[in-house]
Amino acid sequence: MLAALLTSACLLFMPYRSEGEAAELAAPVPRQAFAWNQDAYWEGLEEGYRTRRQEGCAGAAAEVRGRTEALRQLLARIAAGQFGPAAGEFGDLERAMFETAPLLAACGEGIAEYLLLAAETRTVVKRQSEKWDMKSDAARTILYRLLYGSRAALEEVMVQAPPGAVPTLIRGTDEPSATPSAMVSNVRLHSGDILVSRGGAPTSALIARGNDFPGNFSHIALVYVEPASQEAKIVEAHIEVGVVVSTVEQYLADTKLRMMLLRPRADLPQLARDPMLPHKAAEYAYKRAAGGHVAYDFAMDYRDHARLFCSEVASEAYARYGIDLWEGISRISSPGLRRWLAAFGVEHFETQEPSDLEYDPQLRVVGEWRDPATLRQDRFDNAVTEVMLEGAEKGEELDYQGYLRPAARLVKLYSRTRNLAGQAGPIPEGMSVDAALRTEEYMARHKAIDGRLVLKAEQFKKQMEYEAPYWQLVKLARAAKEEVEEAK
Repeated sequence: MLAALLTSACLLFMPYRSEGEAAELAAPVPRQAFAWNQDAYWEGLEEGYRTRRQEGCAGAAAEVRGRTEALRQLLARIAAGQFGPAAGEFGDLERAMFETAPLLAACGEGIAEYLLLAAETRTVVKRQSEKWDMKSDAARTILYRLLYGSRAALEEVMVQAPPGAVPTLIRGTDEPSATPSAMVSNVRLHSGDILVSRGGAPTSALIARGNDFPGNFSHIALVYVEPASQEAKIVEAHIEVGVVVSTVEQYLADTKLRMMLLRPRADLPQLARDPMLPHKAAEYAYKRAAGGHVAYDFAMDYRDHARLFCSEVASEAYARYGIDLWEGISRISSPGLRRWLAAFGVEHFETQEPSDLEYDPQLRVVGEWRDPATLRQDRFDNAVTEVMLEGAEKGEELDYQGYLRPAARLVKLYSRTRNLAGQAGPIPEGMSVDAALRTEEYMARHKAIDGRLVLKAEQFKKQMEYEAPYWQLVKLARAAKEEVEEAK
């Protein structure tokens, strides 16, 4: 009996290599992740912002009109032609978006017009990308620089703008659709629409940033509208419970730091043949979710649909009807990030990241929601995540105290009994004990750094009399991380 107890104790304490860790060790040599490498440029923009604030805004209105008119003309020229990703016009557009932002942020002039130009930039560039090879690095890079970059420039204006100066919803292209629809918060949702969002947990920031092209979004959901009742339902996958059908109210009740609505282009050949295709895809996903339990796919294997992660809910449904979403598949190349994700159970490092769906030229952006309060938390989470991943690249491990393992394994046994009864347990179905403990450790580290970052950002604002721009937040987060480590 004693031997059996000792054996059980050893098993409870015994660490083991997850399938994800084994896959990470066997993975091929990765490519290099995208990096801006423009610190001096960002600091120059901030210096221009400070100078304008100090010298005043005399003549700012005329300068803003000149800059926005030049931007409008550049966008019109791009929209009227067809340009490859290497065209110089795109570099001009990127610089114009970034270099106009400090003037607007300092003087408060022309913000509404800039919002429209940022939305038009996304529309024009996405239309250009319809002719590009989205599997090429050149196309992916320029599309990312312009779509992510223009959003970053806009949001630097938003965080400095006075309350109420920027609307919560910025509309994009109201793409026509033949599928059933429902009005939700003054926006018409169509069956087959895709909602892309950013959650509020530290792990949501990791999903958004943990990519060769660090992004803004961490979750994908598919809209299904019941034809008779015209009631909108949301089909999505959660790590705690797998694939579920939610009401719009339930979907919105989960913390959302930002949201974006995507819709397939009406002129796609597949939709020309069958305009109801998006609805059929959504109906398939809805019936599969309602018809039985589908577990969450922690491995992020978008080719195996026995289990589904959030992106797969949309991609599997659309693939059944001839539309392959994510024309440019996501890559996770940084060795430190791969090692950490493997420790969480991820086995596939070429997959479908939520942020990358925005760059798929088969989809139009119908609208994007955010507000200053949630935008602030989004930026803090991103900055903390970036400095933690810098540590991962330097070889820092993501581990936990071994004494926690016995209790966690008992919790896992309890979770399995709840899973058998069709209920969620404290440790999600499909997540290993080690992955659960590492997740808790990651979230605790993130929270500790974030708490110090908030204080440092407040000190920055008090001293400088403006909100810290993102590149300053990253510097402050590095200092916060050092303080947390010194305090251990």
